[in-house]
Amino acid sequence: MKRLRVGNGLRRALGGRSRGFSLIELVIAIALIGIIGVTILTALSGATLALIIADQRATAESLARTQIEFVKNSDYDYVLESGHPVYALDPGIQPLPSGYSVATVAVRLNQDENPNDDDGIQLITVTVTYYTLRADNAMREQTYILEDYKVRDETED
Repeated sequence: MKRLRVGNGLRRALGGRSRGFSLIELVIAIALIGIIGVTILTALSGATLALIIADQRATAESLARTQIEFVKNSDYDYVLESGHPVYALDPGIQPLPSGYSVATVAVRLNQDENPNDDDGIQLITVTVTYYTLRADNAMREQTYILEDYKVRDETED
């Protein structure tokens, strides 16, 4: 039987003369792992908050665009002296998502001396209000405003 030669370092490790890790080395290693873990969790938390805010803004934009298209496709309303027409909410977006509110107003662009004179163009303003979560866990009111124009179709008269 051949005898196997073992190197000096391996003989010390297997022979029980290995010194191992000191307590200070272990504490430093655990501290480094903790710092790295906290950094990763903070980054993930920030990314999650940014994703939630982007999703809420996309929802507000979608609601506003849907309402604009609903108003543009509905009958033309003449603006009365008493005020501007306020359009009803598109049935396609009801019920609204929780925490969102939508207000729609159409304003006649012609502001001549005669209030009954209407050139057939209205400025449509849709305002979507919603609440978003801030980094300090406080709620903050956000407003998304979208404007477009509506032209009276001559066949509506």
